[in-house]
Amino acid sequence: MILLDTCALIWSLFESDHLSTLARQALRENDRAVSIASLWEMSIKITLGKLHLSKSITEIAKLCEASGIVILAITPEDCEVIQALPLIHKDPFDRIIMAQSIRTGADIITDDDKIRQYRMIKTIW
Repeated sequence: MILLDTCALIWSLFESDHLSTLARQALRENDRAVSIASLWEMSIKITLGKLHLSKSITEIAKLCEASGIVILAITPEDCEVIQALPLIHKDPFDRIIMAQSIRTGADIITDDDKIRQYRMIKTIW
């Protein structure tokens, strides 16, 4: 399974030309998941005027499900993994995504340089 970070989710659903060739290949060849934290982050960015999408968060969730992208809930175990992560990356949404990657063993599709600094997390870009 691969886990899409928030940008990778947006690009995979709306602007696939922003994804790297390797990321597009991984999306075709693997089971895919996204954290509910990504939908939460998108909702906040829409509210702040930092993100403009043609679909609502509910429509995006339905699009994920129709595309075979599993939406992962945040678990107490994820919260414990977050506590153990070094503070290289302080963004709470990315920390949740990283914790879920560790807990599930999923690689993350991301172009985020800070996430790639965590040696225990395998990234694809």
